[in-house]
Amino acid sequence: MINVTAENFEAEVIQASATIPVLIDFWAPWCGPCKVIGPLLEKVEKDYAGRFKLVKIDSDQEQELSQAFGIRSIPTCVLLIDGKPVDGFMGAVPEGQLKAFLDKNLPEGDVLEAEVTGMALDDAPAEDDPAAIHEALHQAMLKNPDSDDARFDYVKLLLQGGHTAEAKAAFAPAAPKAAQVRRLDALQRWISAIDAAAAAGEPGAAVAGFDAKIAANKRDFDARFGRAQLLMASQSWTAAMDELLDILMRDKSWSEELARKTFIAILEIIEPPKVKVADGQIPPVDPVVATYRRRLSSVVLS
Repeated sequence: MINVTAENFEAEVIQASATIPVLIDFWAPWCGPCKVIGPLLEKVEKDYAGRFKLVKIDSDQEQELSQAFGIRSIPTCVLLIDGKPVDGFMGAVPEGQLKAFLDKNLPEGDVLEAEVTGMALDDAPAEDDPAAIHEALHQAMLKNPDSDDARFDYVKLLLQGGHTAEAKAAFAPAAPKAAQVRRLDALQRWISAIDAAAAAGEPGAAVAGFDAKIAANKRDFDARFGRAQLLMASQSWTAAMDELLDILMRDKSWSEELARKTFIAILEIIEPPKVKVADGQIPPVDPVVATYRRRLSSVVLS
């Protein structure tokens, strides 16, 4: 992928298209759909292994080029062969539609099929564009509905935003696998905590009720677990784990190790996405996750 301006347009686009088809991506930094299709275009360029060249033109900075191509909305992609536009499309189309467009216009060749799972960190839209992040994760799940990682990322985003009904609908196809897949089990336990909190009524009154029961009997594990679920529902993760540790310190096997399993689910939920590091380097560890893993090990092994 190459960023093109008026200065290098002739060489990178017109002259280059005489030997290889050139796909121009007209975009802008403020455009949410552009941030969705941009990483997809770069992935497909790699999949097609040299069958076309991808260039990007910032339509705000290069208005003369945008006007020359009659660009009226973005993202817009235009394919050039031998210096002439031959086809194009507008909007953040899904991967299948993009590949169909390319296959229709490009010379025959091999396509490297890469498995699509979750959204790679390097490809993620900007953190200050929630709509683009939502759409990107949604598309990642739709492209590979069998990917547990893609579904986890999307459902987690929905739950974080309080979109419980939408999250349940997205999670439903994978629910039968929850008992066998740790990340799906974590989502199931989070959803169960949200449902329990909703059934408990007004949060302040519910917490006060659990606190009264715990004060009367520190081994009232049902009350402690109910309180932990309220904390999970409000995404107070460390406070929820502290409550679960109180159960574990008193009875590790209570309710078929429910406290330990829920604690592990929270660690799965709060662990940040993996980051790429140079060969030989150790990936950084989130300090909160590391601390609570040590605390869990200390209690379970004691």
